[in-house]
Amino acid sequence: MSATDPPPQKPRSLIDGSTLFVLALVIAGAVIVFRREGVAGLTHILAEDSILFFDILPKVLAGCLIGAFVAAVLPREFVSRWIGADSGVTGLVIATAVGAIMPGGPFTIYPLAGALLAIGAGVGPAVAFVTSWTLIGLNRAIIWEAPFLGVDFVTTRMIVSLPLPILAGLGTHWLARIVPGGPR
Repeated sequence: MSATDPPPQKPRSLIDGSTLFVLALVIAGAVIVFRREGVAGLTHILAEDSILFFDILPKVLAGCLIGAFVAAVLPREFVSRWIGADSGVTGLVIATAVGAIMPGGPFTIYPLAGALLAIGAGVGPAVAFVTSWTLIGLNRAIIWEAPFLGVDFVTTRMIVSLPLPILAGLGTHWLARIVPGGPR
């Protein structure tokens, strides 16, 4: 294997601990609803959730495809150089800036962050990217916050939030180095 080859990836399990936990919550909720409302309550919930499922399915698919295309298009060396584990504060600032201007919802951002990790982004910059999208989110601020809360409020909130993604990335970078077997 050459130095430019991606590291081998662990095979993903279809059923893991988090899946089992969520499944246990679903079963517990179904039992409670069945005891309170019977089959009619369960049927109503399944019908409503089916509508939600088919509403978000195209968004999840599009987000996963965006992540896959980014992983295929961006060269690993480029990603490693600019937002890799050794990119330092520069990588955190770049990831923060990209996260702040990135449009889209969680169906886009999380697959994109996963794709960046898969092609060489460091865990610190990935955390800075997601944290910046969550806290700063220019798209959301312009469309939703400014009209309801005013430009002064949004500007103040953004200025206060600006260092937080970088601090989160630094903390994650530090924690990843001391936690055995943690993300790198």
